[in-house]
Amino acid sequence: MSSKQTVLGRVTQLAKANINALLDQAEDPQKMLDQLIRDYANNIAEAEEAVAATTGNLRLMEQDHQEDVDAAKEWGGKALAASRKADELRAGGQTAEADRFDNLAKVALGRQLQSEKEAKTAEPTIAAQTEVVAKLRTGLDQMKAKLGELKAKRDELVARARSAQAQNRMMDAVQSIDVLDPTSELSRFEDKVRREEAKALGKQELAASSLDAQFEQLDALGDSAEIEARLAALKA
Repeated sequence: MSSKQTVLGRVTQLAKANINALLDQAEDPQKMLDQLIRDYANNIAEAEEAVAATTGNLRLMEQDHQEDVDAAKEWGGKALAASRKADELRAGGQTAEADRFDNLAKVALGRQLQSEKEAKTAEPTIAAQTEVVAKLRTGLDQMKAKLGELKAKRDELVARARSAQAQNRMMDAVQSIDVLDPTSELSRFEDKVRREEAKALGKQELAASSLDAQFEQLDALGDSAEIEARLAALKA
């Protein structure tokens, strides 16, 4: 009994372990959860063997008890048969033979009494062992249910971890976009274009001013010719 309690106690302690502390120390929480589930399942398998052994011992005790009950009944029948035979012989005047069968009846009654005592002595032990087996089976069922809860919790935590990792990757990407805003490159290119446009305007203005100067020079030549013509007219 103590060994069985030790097995179940060890599994119970595992179920009550501080999983959060274990996960904090683990590089890969999913692997840690999977290992925890494997350990828990192995301990449940060990507990199943202990429960099976305890149940087997109970069945042996029940068989022995039934054999004692059956033996007591059988010896009682033999005692009754021997007693009746003794009465029959005594009625026929065969006293010595009747006494022999009465003695056989007494022996059978002694065997019956012994079997009844053995059966009665075993009954409290069988009752206690039956209660132990019931508790062990209940505990085993609870552990299996806990294993199912642990697996479901593992799946939930893994899904949440993956979701959190995806969200972190997305936020990192968003932050990198904020830091390296591509529109800032467009602004720089726009400034470059504007400088080129201004340069072209400057060249256009320069070209225009040069052309105006040439026309001004042409106008000046025209005025000089007119003056010379008018001077020649005066002299004539």
